[in-house]
Amino acid sequence: MRDLAEGVERFQRDVFPAKADLFARLASTHRPQTLFIGCSDARVVPELITQREPGELFVIRTAGNLVPAHAPGPDGVAASIEYAVAVLGVRDIVVCGHSACGAMTALAGGDDFSAVPAVGRWLRHADAARARTAGAGAASTADRVDALIRGNVTAQLANLATHPPVARALAAGTLALHGWVYDIPTGTVDRLTPAS
Repeated sequence: MRDLAEGVERFQRDVFPAKADLFARLASTHRPQTLFIGCSDARVVPELITQREPGELFVIRTAGNLVPAHAPGPDGVAASIEYAVAVLGVRDIVVCGHSACGAMTALAGGDDFSAVPAVGRWLRHADAARARTAGAGAASTADRVDALIRGNVTAQLANLATHPPVARALAAGTLALHGWVYDIPTGTVDRLTPAS
């Protein structure tokens, strides 16, 4: 906690004063243009990767950058998507996977989730990606994980399109979906098409 407290002190002393005008505007304005759905992995920092300022991205982070398909009932991810699209009017949604994803590595390796049942249940939202990549016949474990990471981004874009506000905005031509894979060791971002 000491590191966090020191970070807050540096923010208040060095960063906040340099951006005081920005924060004054943000106090009464919240108009991000992009919803960024990424993994909870601490190595994947959306604002750093995209070089965006505070207020420019609406961010959802979930284990494995998973987006459950629309279903009735309370759902924090669905509520955040609905708010971003229907209230904030974002114009773009990025689903960003990343290299060395622990969730996709566990799925590709057929890990046992009995000790972490909530994780196992959550990762079922990647079943479509697993099914698509199961017959790919990748030669190595690394290739299987990479194929699953990419297939998962595509599957989550499909899940995203099942959400009514997203479907309406796509039909109206006011929203675009984008699939990315961020490579941690090189900093590169591959842009995927829905068919990839």
